[in-house]
Amino acid sequence: MADSKREIERKYEATAATRLPDLSRVAGVVAVAHRGVTELDAVYYDTEDLRLAAASLTLRRRTGGSDAGWHLKFPVASGIRDELREPLSEALPRSFAGLLRSRVRDRALVPVVRLVSARDVHHLLDAEGALLAEVSVDRVRAERLTGGAGTAAWTEIEAELADDGDPAFLDAVERRLRKAGIRPSASPSKLSRALAETAPKRKESRADRSRQKPTAGDHVLAYVRRQAEAIVALDPAVRRDLPDSVHQLRVATRRLRSALRTYRKILDRDVTDPVGAELKWLAAELGIDRDQEVLDARLRSGLDALPRTLALGPVRGRLRVWSVARRNGSRRRTVALLDGKRYLALLESLDALLAAPPLLPAASRAPERALPRAVLKEYRRLAARIGRALELPPGHGRDLAVHEARKAAKRVRYAAEAARPALGRPAKRFAKRMKAVQSLLGDHQDSVVAREALRALAVQAHAAGEPAFTWGLLYGREEAAAAARERELPEVWERASRAELRAALGG
Repeated sequence: MADSKREIERKYEATAATRLPDLSRVAGVVAVAHRGVTELDAVYYDTEDLRLAAASLTLRRRTGGSDAGWHLKFPVASGIRDELREPLSEALPRSFAGLLRSRVRDRALVPVVRLVSARDVHHLLDAEGALLAEVSVDRVRAERLTGGAGTAAWTEIEAELADDGDPAFLDAVERRLRKAGIRPSASPSKLSRALAETAPKRKESRADRSRQKPTAGDHVLAYVRRQAEAIVALDPAVRRDLPDSVHQLRVATRRLRSALRTYRKILDRDVTDPVGAELKWLAAELGIDRDQEVLDARLRSGLDALPRTLALGPVRGRLRVWSVARRNGSRRRTVALLDGKRYLALLESLDALLAAPPLLPAASRAPERALPRAVLKEYRRLAARIGRALELPPGHGRDLAVHEARKAAKRVRYAAEAARPALGRPAKRFAKRMKAVQSLLGDHQDSVVAREALRALAVQAHAAGEPAFTWGLLYGREEAAAAARERELPEVWERASRAELRAALGG
């Protein structure tokens, strides 16, 4: 596994004549240590169509300095990136190849820019001699290696926070720099500046200058593109086992599939249905881990809420063994899924769909007319399913009906979210109401799944000669929780189905 660190830095414009102000006057700084000038030579890699740069990803092989090697940087927020490091080698590290696979796929990674920098380094130290931040003056020479043949040169100042430092400290450094007339850089990174300044000049076309009002198709495609991009962007996070990454990837997959199904009057379903089927497969595969994670958390929470006197027998140990057995190898299975041909083919099919969208005549209509119709059609489906669930007596049949209503609630919510940029606050309010319905129905379904697991645990405990009392008690509590959700449903649904919301969406 590559070494990882959180990089928090800011860049500032400078010239060859720029001098750093006295940074010892920054609050908290007791000394400024000059560490001399270091020569850095970095080659940046990307596909020929600059897929990594388009996503603000940076891949480089650098020599010189204390951290020579391969570096891969993922954007987190403005001025914040996660930097992964591997030792210097000729070939791209295998770990990096996996993290980049969702974007690169079968495209070759080629050298696109070479940056040679003379870095004049200053360390800002506190009273204990600990590093607060590193401030450097970098004199940079850039050479385009692919996609152009230009060169560029500039000077910039970089302030990088020490590991585990307080980001507010960089605010104090910036105030001192600004007081000396030094202003933030317009470029977020050296690579982006190098690409911009060495790129071939592009003539503006009439299409660039024209500004037409977005159509319904434009809005739907924008939503589809955001979800497709989210899938690609979350792939490396899942491989790095970042918190909640599998869940977020699954949500993006479901949102995309829902949009293709809901807006079938805008996008030809003959083209989108096969893509939707593959998205359904992906969501189901990802759900194996996520559903078990949710179930584990719910059962542990139920145990934690019990008085210790009611936890009879080795209940925590049995739950732990049961959970580990069900999740054994789950991470390896997920990574293998992301490396599989079927998943990569799905990503290619999404690219193809967005490159040549199968727009139907309704796509050219005004979004204020076309989008509400699709949203309200999903709403009516949900209303029918909730009505059926409320008519059924408590039991297995009602549980199934509530689960079907939950899936319909998700589709309505996602449909309203897709329409929000066009319809504004009414769609936002509508989506919020639908989320409340979905959450209630989801909690009911989680209770159904938990009861099935608790019964299995009780059977195992009984067979092992352990008390099954605690599992039965938890089963009863889950049964009561599901009944409470069923009692709440009519009121929550009534709030979500007020006439003014339907009217606001054009219904």
